[in-house]
Amino acid sequence: MLDYAEPISRLIDELRRLPGIGHKSAQRIAAYLLRVPVDETRRLTAAIQEVREKIVLCSVCNNFTDKDPCRYCTNPARDRSIICVIEEPNNLVAIEKTREYRGLYHVLHGALSPIRGIGPEELKIKNLLERLRDGQVKEIILATNPNTEGEATAHYLARLLKPLGLNVTRIAMGLPVGSDLEYADEVTMHKALVNRREV
Repeated sequence: MLDYAEPISRLIDELRRLPGIGHKSAQRIAAYLLRVPVDETRRLTAAIQEVREKIVLCSVCNNFTDKDPCRYCTNPARDRSIICVIEEPNNLVAIEKTREYRGLYHVLHGALSPIRGIGPEELKIKNLLERLRDGQVKEIILATNPNTEGEATAHYLARLLKPLGLNVTRIAMGLPVGSDLEYADEVTMHKALVNRREV
């Protein structure tokens, strides 16, 4: 195995800790950073440092923001009677891309996973309940991921929120547009059939 200088080895080890970055990718990124002008690496370092220093969690919805409360929570054009509950801040971006949803958000920062030691206390559920006290919210949309943890989180939240008299809905799941039925797995096909609607 190739022996790297200690600073390069340390950089590769740190890069490997990032999600989705394996050993080969970490080596390629390290090699790239060594080839580019020093100014580029300084800009990258400065951007990482700035994000760590200036980005906070919104005190209302838990989204990443540089101004608290965030721009979604302070936007008067958003429908305050609907809150879409999502697992992570990047889920918000995916929903906003549709340009269909005009309500508010609530970011849990994870999903229930007893195997990984993540229970309700580790999620941002407490301040969701606090947001419901004024009676302005009429509907909660549960937009957690369609996997085991996301489904468990949605069921837990539904049991918690329904007694409060709210309309609790779950995003529909099924086949993606442009896909072929022959490539659908059983769970996706099941969800597509269960979530069918009249045409």
